[in-house]
Parts: sequence; structure tokens; C-alpha cells
Amino acid sequence: MGLCRTKMGGMTVRCLVTGATGYIGGRLVPELLKAGHTVRCAARSEGRLRGQPWVSEVDVVQADAMHCDSMLRALTGMDVAYYLIHTMGAGGNFADQDRRAATVFGAAAHAAGIRRIVYLGGLTPEDDLSPHLRSRAEVGDILLASGVPTAVLRAGVIIGSGSSNHPH
Repeated sequence: MGLCRTKMGGMTVRCLVTGATGYIGGRLVPELLKAGHTVRCAARSEGRLRGQPWVSEVDVVQADAMHCDSMLRALTGMDVAYYLIHTMGAGGNFADQDRRAATVFGAAAHAAGIRRIVYLGGLTPEDDLSPHLRSRAEVGDILLASGVPTAVLRAGVIIGSGSSNHPH
């Protein structure tokens, strides 16, 4: 497998990307590779990454953010973890699932010695948050409290070719 490596301060930067099967994750991975980073992608089903043009350049591991053991295996040996998980399709209990996944992920990242978590959430205006934006804000708070230095990025609706928000 052709894993690219970059030296930064005498250290190889190793990145775990969750949500690589999604719109943002699928675009982040090639950018990380182009920058020379080592990339590992965690997915509940490894087969969902098969069609990606970059799949031969990354390490793919099967992991589920709801299960600490699998996340710990995926995170072990990594420096930075990109948390791009949102349980939008989980029905009425999506907030509970988001909360559990973030808690498990944060604990596993701490145990694995991750140096930085990067989380992409949503814009959180002071008033009238939707249940999904409220859940994304809570996930950011959970990750910030994990004991791992965490960068919480907040984006509005992302529209682009291939996104679920793009008019077809």
C-alpha cells in the first residue's frame, strides 16, 4: 500500500478520517494525501470505500464509533483524528446516537493518545437551533471535554456537486 508520509517537526503526521464515505470526508482524504500525510479511514463497512479513487493510498479499517474497542483499534498509532460523523438518518433518536458516538470516540481518542481531534459541526446561532444543530453543538462540547485538544469547525449548509443538498 502506497502510504505517503510527511515530516513535520521531525514527526510523521498520521491522520484518521471518520466519515470518509460522506461528502466532506470523501473530499478531505485526497487533500490530506496531496499534502503528504499518512491516512487511515475508519468505516463501519470497509466495502463502502472500494469505489474511491484514493482507496489504494490509504489504510482502511472497519470501526464503529458506537463501539470503543473498534474505535481504539482504528485510532491507535494516529496523531490527528477527523470526526465527520453525523447520525442524520437515525430516526428520532439521532441525538442519543450522536451523544454516544462522540462520547465513545472521545474516550477512545484519549486512550489512544491522539494529539488533536478535528470536528466539523454546524453553525450555532444563539437562538432557535434545530434539533440537528443542537446535537452537533453537543457533540462538539463532548469532544472538547474528552481530554484531547479539539478543534471545532462550524460550517453552514455545504452544497456542491455530489452533496445531498445539491439540486440534481
